[in-house]
Amino acid sequence: MLNKIALIAAVFCSTAALAQSPAPQTSAPALPRHEEQLIVTGSYAAVPMEETDRAVSTIPVEQSPVVFRNWVDALGQEPSLDVQQRAPGTSADLSIRGATFGESLILVNGLRLNDVQTGHNNLDLPFPFAAVERIEVLKGAGSTLYGSDAMGGAVNFITAVPNHNELRLGAAVGNFGTNLENGVASWVRPAFSQQLTFVRELSSGFITDRNYRNLAFGAETVFTSAAGRSDILLGLSDRPYGAAGFYGVPSNVPSFERDKAWFAAWSQAIDKQTTASFAYRRHTDVYIYTLQDPAAYENNHIGEDWQASLRRDDRLAANTRLYYGADALREHIDSSNLGIHTRDQAGFYLSLDARSLRRFSLTAGVREELYTAGRQVFSPSVSGAYWLTSRIKLRASASHAFRLPDYTELYYTDPIHLNDPNLKPETSWSYEGGVQLTLQRNLTAEATVFQHRDRNVIDYARAATALPTTPYTAGNIDSLNFTGAELSLRWQLPRRQKVELAYSELHGDSSAPTGLSYLYSFNYPVHSGVATWWSHTPLGFDSRFRVAVLERYGQSPYPLVEWAVSREFHWVTPYMQVTNMTNRKYEEISGVAMPGRGFVAGLELHWREK
Repeated sequence: MLNKIALIAAVFCSTAALAQSPAPQTSAPALPRHEEQLIVTGSYAAVPMEETDRAVSTIPVEQSPVVFRNWVDALGQEPSLDVQQRAPGTSADLSIRGATFGESLILVNGLRLNDVQTGHNNLDLPFPFAAVERIEVLKGAGSTLYGSDAMGGAVNFITAVPNHNELRLGAAVGNFGTNLENGVASWVRPAFSQQLTFVRELSSGFITDRNYRNLAFGAETVFTSAAGRSDILLGLSDRPYGAAGFYGVPSNVPSFERDKAWFAAWSQAIDKQTTASFAYRRHTDVYIYTLQDPAAYENNHIGEDWQASLRRDDRLAANTRLYYGADALREHIDSSNLGIHTRDQAGFYLSLDARSLRRFSLTAGVREELYTAGRQVFSPSVSGAYWLTSRIKLRASASHAFRLPDYTELYYTDPIHLNDPNLKPETSWSYEGGVQLTLQRNLTAEATVFQHRDRNVIDYARAATALPTTPYTAGNIDSLNFTGAELSLRWQLPRRQKVELAYSELHGDSSAPTGLSYLYSFNYPVHSGVATWWSHTPLGFDSRFRVAVLERYGQSPYPLVEWAVSREFHWVTPYMQVTNMTNRKYEEISGVAMPGRGFVAGLELHWREK
């Protein structure tokens, strides 16, 4: 244990020492924004970041692709998030605080993106990363706000609404045959804005049958009329890739997968207190077990979901508001393997919020979720915060969450997976307490302790001594509890530099029978640390240097080092990004090798109306 702590401490200290190196004072560096920001995740209305009474963090990403190349780069800033990639540019699983990927809810502007076929598709975002302004992360149960799936928490991608006319076009190349083109066009008029985004990225792969080709488009229109504010978001993505070694298939078997997604959403303000939202998502997944004989085993899945919500709030007193509303969700699948299925959900919620800025806050809410076959789930939550002084804030929360089995868990069968149509829904109680400290004007710290107690956790299991060809069978684990702590430090240094340090620790306790091997539940990180140094270096270069150390349950720790640097000129910004600088061999999912050292260098042309 001391060696592990020393390793993480060494990473943090070395990065902090680097940040002390001198750099000349310059103007207008492209560092992350530091002004107060409103948070819309984890609450029913936008609140200042410092006023939230839940564990919520935010990751600004509007400088992509210069600072962050994609959403994986950005999510890597938060150690409580575990992004398990099968390879950059293809599929990935996201978990929060040890919860499985199916127990983590993905949102865009508060609307659901989780896939009813399988949680493996939750991060197949149907729009370019350049369409996103920031990512907000709610850690801890969130079913009172969002319904099913938010057991570990929720990740909310907030799209960018432009405030000036702008055109950006970029291109880049890198090793592993990487080729990238991207663009953003914004048009702004009084009471109207339009933004178009696209990205195309391809790679021949770092090993055989790990090639990929990504294409995505996005369009968002915002306008104000007599009816109120309207926001229309459209997205389209197409991602074919080589899938050798994925899903437990031997790595020497050349497999293929292709995911396509379509998304359309409309949010309409009816009056100052009422908002209605509608969204449609379609996702197709084609999987071929072996390209040597495609007819031997092929899956074709078509998933669709429709969602609608009506939300309202009323002011009861100077510091008290009542929030209430209803959500509806229909999920449908037509699959060559899973069959044809449809299920419906409807949720009704009520929440009372009382707060006095920089003094106290208290939120208590309940949600009743009704779903197919007359079943229902009741999810209450309560959270509060109190300012001891102007520099010290205490907060605590308790909340309930649930998740319905996805269609793969219920109905899917292949040579190495067996379903169980009688799976029970998962449930969870989440508890946390934390303190936020403003040590100095430029130095803030936060500490959180938490526990979530999960019941009927769904996973695939087989005997630990079984042959590799023995299939895993879906089932429920009676209980799986996680206790953990999170620490973070943000330090704004002189000469336009900033250091961010964050650490997360997890301890799991399970009632799972001994002698069994599980696919997903016990691949969680027990220690995860991230250190980032943002700087404006000599000659006007903007730099992000990140060191992460991660140790998974039952495995050895490994470090990952990456660096991104750019230089903005009048019309053009050249940039370079290097990942896995130490050429470390590692796996985020057992049996799926990750690439060694990678680099991308490119140019972005930009025009902005003064």
